[in-house]
Amino acid sequence: MILWLSVIVLLPLAAVVVKSTDGGLAGFWDAVTSPQSVAAIKFTLLTSFVVVVINAVMGTVIAWVLVRDDFAGRRFVSALIDLPFALPTIVAGLTLLALYGPRSPIGVNVAFTKAAVVLALLFVTLPFVVRAVQPVLMELDREMEEAAASLGARPLTIFRQIILPNLQPAIVAGCSLGFARALGEFGSVVLISGNIPFKTEVASVFIFSQIGNDNVTGAAAVSVVLLALSMVVLALVARLGRSWYDG
Repeated sequence: MILWLSVIVLLPLAAVVVKSTDGGLAGFWDAVTSPQSVAAIKFTLLTSFVVVVINAVMGTVIAWVLVRDDFAGRRFVSALIDLPFALPTIVAGLTLLALYGPRSPIGVNVAFTKAAVVLALLFVTLPFVVRAVQPVLMELDREMEEAAASLGARPLTIFRQIILPNLQPAIVAGCSLGFARALGEFGSVVLISGNIPFKTEVASVFIFSQIGNDNVTGAAAVSVVLLALSMVVLALVARLGRSWYDG
């Protein structure tokens, strides 16, 4: 198992880290602190955070509706949630460009704007919170809610004091996975964002452009920054999960 993980995960990551220091630590620092790379990383972090906040709310609402409500087409909606997992991201980007681009059939054109990047990231990260929260809701003991309601508690109070505390670990876990995915997303944003430096260029597209300019070392350096950010987020979530379950 260790050998398999080393070949598939550890060795490629180590190769990227080594490549990022080909120019020495000074070259690494210059690559990650150049104005264009800083702008791309900041924009990626900002949009990823916005997407996480939206997904935390809407993902929980969608999971709630799928579990607690019975309506026609529920199975279809549930299957639709998983579409971003199965659909190639470049196809997702092309679809979004066709629907929300200059030739939009619905008259909505957000192509080459920051809103377009947020829209693309929302599309590819939607399933994470929904699929994390849904099984927890299904296993939640309804008797506690019924007991609270019989004592006169209002629905909002029941949700805030009984349901939400049980959902918090799942919501945070789903958001962390969505955040990590948004940090490195490429296919869905490369077409609809326009890749305008200092405006709509995300870090993954900046890395791709550096490779195209034969600056592989600089691309590797920015990749290491994204890798470090993703690992920090996942480590924080794991620590929060342990504290919740131990507490």
